[in-house]
Amino acid sequence: MVLKTFGWSFAVTALGLVAAVLYGGWAAFGVVAILSVLEISLSFDNAVVNAGILKKMNAFWQKIFLTIGILIAVFGMRLVFPVVIVAISAQLGPIEAVDLALTDKDRYQELVTDAHPSIAAFGGMFLLMIFLDFIFEDRDIKWLGWLERPLAKLGKVDMLSVCIALIVLLISATTFGAHAHQHGGAHVDKAETVLLSGIAGLITYMIVGGLSGFFEDKLEEEEEREHEAEEEAVRAGKPRSAVALAGKAAFFMFLYLEVLDASFSFDGVIGAFAITNDIVLMALGLGIGAMYVRSLTVYLVREGTLDEYVYLEHGAHYAIGALALVLLVTIQYEINEFITGLIGVVLIGASFWSSVRRNRALARAEAAGSGDKPEVSSGV
Repeated sequence: MVLKTFGWSFAVTALGLVAAVLYGGWAAFGVVAILSVLEISLSFDNAVVNAGILKKMNAFWQKIFLTIGILIAVFGMRLVFPVVIVAISAQLGPIEAVDLALTDKDRYQELVTDAHPSIAAFGGMFLLMIFLDFIFEDRDIKWLGWLERPLAKLGKVDMLSVCIALIVLLISATTFGAHAHQHGGAHVDKAETVLLSGIAGLITYMIVGGLSGFFEDKLEEEEEREHEAEEEAVRAGKPRSAVALAGKAAFFMFLYLEVLDASFSFDGVIGAFAITNDIVLMALGLGIGAMYVRSLTVYLVREGTLDEYVYLEHGAHYAIGALALVLLVTIQYEINEFITGLIGVVLIGASFWSSVRRNRALARAEAAGSGDKPEVSSGV
């Protein structure tokens, strides 16, 4: 079952890691491995959401999502999108950006380093909004209860996450932006660039969120309409077929899933810039991760176990918050990519271990027949 579901992912992993070694040696191997782990971890909640919606679709639409959808996800967002970001920031054509990355690494690195303040500000704000919206939402399950309970209460204040993000942007523009790191070690004033790019990141986040909300509302409307039609048909003694029920509603599900997948992949792509500026390594690492997200989605649908490791979503979002801050700091200071990658891996690993401990505690309580469930917040 595992080999059948994850077979293609294992094959792509092997090919991707071999390609990384051939491209840049063992250092490249390490960067691709870290990117893969981060992409899988950051997109775990994506797989959970995908599985929850995908299980409602018939076999035809499931196959469409797992074929056409994976082309959009892997080749569109994980391969093309990083090139587009680099091209826009460095004021290059997409083909020229790819050509430079492959044939003139020194010149490419120089251009990307000079464009890094705008990339970091855009990405940092986008990721920061994802993190803030997560921690200010009141959730039944809390990982770091001592922190998440008071933040959830603060989250009742309207537009708080946007206000905090703008304050962080202003501070970043006037401190890091005023002494932005450039190629050759020089520092220049990029405060205006950082401010404009950060606002663009904030606007992008709000547009993506708005599109997701729009398709979610459409999906709910279609599901409600189809449910009413099914009940009416049953009362008339003419049950509707599963294929009819999968028509319009399934189409909106597909669109909704694609928008969601694009929004979820933003954090992985933008976060990758905190680890490396090399679009080849980025494409390899994110491509491997995206394959596992798809395989994990299929596995969750077939097994029906969506909530086994309940703190992973928390760990992934804390990693997103850490990457956001790292990106903003790298406007002025250089930070080693392995340190950046390990921060995310440690946070996600800690949340995974907390989930395992919680599951064991629940199993012991159930075995003891006490009927009392332990505190869902791990208090780590």
